[in-house]
Amino acid sequence: MKEISTTELYDFFQKYKICESLTHEEVERLSKYLNEQHYNQGEIISDMGEVGDALYYVYRGKVGFYSKNGQGIVEVGVQPEGTLIGEMSFFDRKPRNLRMQADSRHVTLIALTRAMYDRLKVEEPYIAVNILENAIVSLDHLVRTMSQDISAMEHYLMGTGKR
Repeated sequence: MKEISTTELYDFFQKYKICESLTHEEVERLSKYLNEQHYNQGEIISDMGEVGDALYYVYRGKVGFYSKNGQGIVEVGVQPEGTLIGEMSFFDRKPRNLRMQADSRHVTLIALTRAMYDRLKVEEPYIAVNILENAIVSLDHLVRTMSQDISAMEHYLMGTGKR
């Protein structure tokens, strides 16, 4: 990585509880496997149908998720700074269901490509496990949020929820 210093990356991980058990030295070693990507508002980061070749931490800005409905492309969610995105397609190697697009004026992502993750697993297994654990927590949060949303919608539709 070039612009984000190791100290800034370590502080970012601590602030958002990303791989928080990594020491400053381990974050410095991890930084050699990461790269920064910059996007302007409206730029597509990854599109529907593409297989994820990287996972990303949103370092600065917001990333929107878009899907097709019968009338066009609609936003279905937004992820702010400090979140992990793209992990599902990265790990299952299936095409993305959603478009990821920069939703703020300037978006900075910290990317871990598949090739670098494969190297990381061999060269720094403890750090790779931390990345994997973080991805599991991220996916768990997504599933729990979706479950709560579905439950609330069911209650609303069945007349047992507040309107």
